[in-house]
Amino acid sequence: MLLMSCHNELVELPPSVCRCKSLLYLHAEHNKLTVLDENIGNIYCLEDLDVSHNQLTCLPNTVNGLTRVSKFNCSHNRLKDLPLGIASMNALRMIEATHNEIQSIPEEIGLLHHLEQLYLRHNQIKELPVLQGTALKELHLGNNNIKELSPKHLEHLLSLLVLDIRDNKLTELPVEITLLTRLHRLDLTNNDLSSIPYEVGDMASLDSLQIEGNSLKSIRRDIIMRGTVGLLKYLRSRIQEPEAVQESQDKGGFPWTESVAEKRNSKHMLNTTHCLDYSNNSATEVPEEVWWSAKESQVIAVNLNKNCLQAIPDHITSLSETLNELHIAGNKLTTVIAELSICSRLIVLDLSNNQLTGLPQELETLVGLRDLTLSYNRFSALPACVYRMKSLENLLASDNSISSIDIDGLSCLQRLAVLDLQNNDIAAVPPELGNMSLRALQLGGNRFRVPRPNIIAKGTPAVLEYLRSRITT
Repeated sequence: MLLMSCHNELVELPPSVCRCKSLLYLHAEHNKLTVLDENIGNIYCLEDLDVSHNQLTCLPNTVNGLTRVSKFNCSHNRLKDLPLGIASMNALRMIEATHNEIQSIPEEIGLLHHLEQLYLRHNQIKELPVLQGTALKELHLGNNNIKELSPKHLEHLLSLLVLDIRDNKLTELPVEITLLTRLHRLDLTNNDLSSIPYEVGDMASLDSLQIEGNSLKSIRRDIIMRGTVGLLKYLRSRIQEPEAVQESQDKGGFPWTESVAEKRNSKHMLNTTHCLDYSNNSATEVPEEVWWSAKESQVIAVNLNKNCLQAIPDHITSLSETLNELHIAGNKLTTVIAELSICSRLIVLDLSNNQLTGLPQELETLVGLRDLTLSYNRFSALPACVYRMKSLENLLASDNSISSIDIDGLSCLQRLAVLDLQNNDIAAVPPELGNMSLRALQLGGNRFRVPRPNIIAKGTPAVLEYLRSRITT
């Protein structure tokens, strides 16, 4: 059951709403709500709650009854804090609380073991609590007043893929940032940093490093302007080689140091991060002993990006009971093994930058998959198995040769929030696409003429509204 009461003049929710026990989606954004009914916790079946763009100054502690809500959007209000009750919303995967007046975050948020995305940009936060126990993948803290990011903080953020802490007041970046071996994007723009640990240059998964607007003494501006690749190369070049190990007097030999891959996948690191990182090795295969260690450490994420693999290693199935994420972008894959379907716990699958033209139908059994990236391949259509992945939230398929949009197939993906079909060969956009509850829709760089570029440029809400207006009844 879905209730949409957005874009109205409501100052409070009707009391009858809190008696709708079977309500699954409650969207009351863009109103004039100043308070939420204390009985909102009685809607115990609720899965998606959006009260953004209102005038709320506080949230009732009774939200602790909303134990099935996975997405909670309270952005663009006047909230001073988040209630302790939010720590009991055990199903939460995403909290969107940007553009408020929040000054502190309860450390109990660390009890939300399923929380993956936390958006707190544009608030007044001065201190970040240690978030023990979460599996956060994205932490957005830009435009606050945070002065410290300590080693203790970082030790509990090992699953992070995105860390945005731009426009704050950081004076130091601890070398422990390198513990975040899965980090793809790090934004440190406009802080008070005077240096960056050179070891950051060895962070193999880092695709984007932004450090403009700091008072850096050891990095010239022309180096910063080279972009992420040039910056990381410079940082690596500044790492001093370890001193040669002095051999005993009766033995000669050469000093020995671990390779980057060995350091990343030592038994200690595997047990600590539960992540197998074998990226950037120009590898055509992954040694069998690496898989043994990964299985023993109950690895939940595997990063094989930027190698020369022509097939997904068969040994990946040995991790079927624990594997949540597989990143194998930037290789030479032409097919995907059907046996990957037994990895039923997969949540994230990145197959971008390969040579794929299709996916095996057996992958339709990956019903828990939330993020699927197929960009920069050779698909002429989205594979049929994709439309059976009922939990899919993010589908990225830009830069292929996709010629049409299967609206019947996409309509089966009730949870889809992000759809990227940029730079394909799409000839027409079905108006019914406007009925989907998409948070982001990217369609630029195709050959259709409607919607026109000026509509596309206005962003997702405008595009969806335009498409809905063209539906004939």
